[in-house]
Amino acid sequence: MTTAVRRLQFCAGHRVWKHEHKCANLHGHNYVAFVHAEADALDDLGRVIDFSVLKERIGGWIEQYWDHGFICHRDDAEALRAMEAVPNQKTFLMDANPTAENMADYLLRVVGPEQLADTGVRLVRVVLWETENCYAEVAL
Repeated sequence: MTTAVRRLQFCAGHRVWKHEHKCANLHGHNYVAFVHAEADALDDLGRVIDFSVLKERIGGWIEQYWDHGFICHRDDAEALRAMEAVPNQKTFLMDANPTAENMADYLLRVVGPEQLADTGVRLVRVVLWETENCYAEVAL
């Protein structure tokens, strides 16, 4: 199987709701996502997908919803009140805690299928670096 991988960078704030240590505080990261795409066959040019399409589709979604915003668990009332106090604050609500693991899974299972639906290509793995030392990886 041939895989095309695109690196995508974004900055976002989050807090891990109910965390037992410092990640319970509002904070942010310079995230780096690696999205791995596969197709049943290469196209006529010998590609899984043009890398610019991954940047446009997946990177565009990240830019619209996560980049320079704050990612919150939808039940985290304290963080939501804090975000509401900032005029025009971009806030994205997740059903799960916004850990690197859950964010990577969201990209893989929700954003990928939605954004690549008409391409014949599927995301099969997402690696999300939260810091230079820590990353989460999810795969189908």
